[in-house]
Amino acid sequence: MQCGLIFAFALLFRFMSCGDAAWIHEKEAGSLDWHYARLGAPTVILACPIPEGVSEVEWKVNGTSRGVLARGNSDLVVRNASLDQEGTYSCHKATTGETLHRVHLKLGYPPEKLSIQCRSVSYSSINCSWALGTEPHLGTSFFSTYRHGMQGEEFECVQPDSGANSCSISNVEMFSTYPYMLNVTAVNPLGMVTDIAYVFLDQILKPDPPEDLKFSPIPGNRRKLLLEWKPPSSWMYSEYFPLRYLIRYSRNGVNNSNMARPTEQTTLVLTGIRPGATYTAWVAAKDSLDIGQYSDWSSPAMGTP
Repeated sequence: MQCGLIFAFALLFRFMSCGDAAWIHEKEAGSLDWHYARLGAPTVILACPIPEGVSEVEWKVNGTSRGVLARGNSDLVVRNASLDQEGTYSCHKATTGETLHRVHLKLGYPPEKLSIQCRSVSYSSINCSWALGTEPHLGTSFFSTYRHGMQGEEFECVQPDSGANSCSISNVEMFSTYPYMLNVTAVNPLGMVTDIAYVFLDQILKPDPPEDLKFSPIPGNRRKLLLEWKPPSSWMYSEYFPLRYLIRYSRNGVNNSNMARPTEQTTLVLTGIRPGATYTAWVAAKDSLDIGQYSDWSSPAMGTP
């Protein structure tokens, strides 16, 4: 079994106790317990341990009287659990007010429906992120591991911290036909969910947009403009893996834009320019071998001949 999954199970079982499936109970050091229950549960039962000789208790929430006595039964029933019913509940001897027990009620959902997305901005690494289908309203930890191929060794997919919803795979094997198998497990006091994503580098490669676009006039020719840019700084080994660039430009005040022929150069001379007009240009980048996707459009550059 995967180490990350074993830890996730251990964390979940730390919270769990037998009884009503609608709730889970965690004991905190000292006299305060934590009671986790599903938001919207029809009933949530909070128990009060009654010493011998005590037959009647009074419950309070956040230190205020609820005006309800549990006569002959120590349990307090919270119905149709909602977020405004969260808080610290305490039970007391009805005759003296002595505190018998304190429990903090926390409501939420178990993690459900993990959605994983991965992207590579260069051949050297893969960055993945994920989201839960429903906001759990509870602290949720994530554990992520990966394999290269079905039989590959398991490694940690490095997260900034256990609560982060992203991780990175480094030292990626370029041009491999085997997928990277990413396993993500989400755990909170009410449950856990696991999902696996099969990641093929050639399907997720998408460079960052080109950088530092600028226009320059061409001396002596007012009907041309020189557009220059730089490859994205995140694109590694550009001398071995050149990029192909797509250029879009338009004259300000005109709805239609023009597309220049794709090029591997980082400069382009725009011709047929109207003297005195202002032009705006954007550039997108893609691996020159036509692997993956074009980047998003760069930030615009503006210039006048």
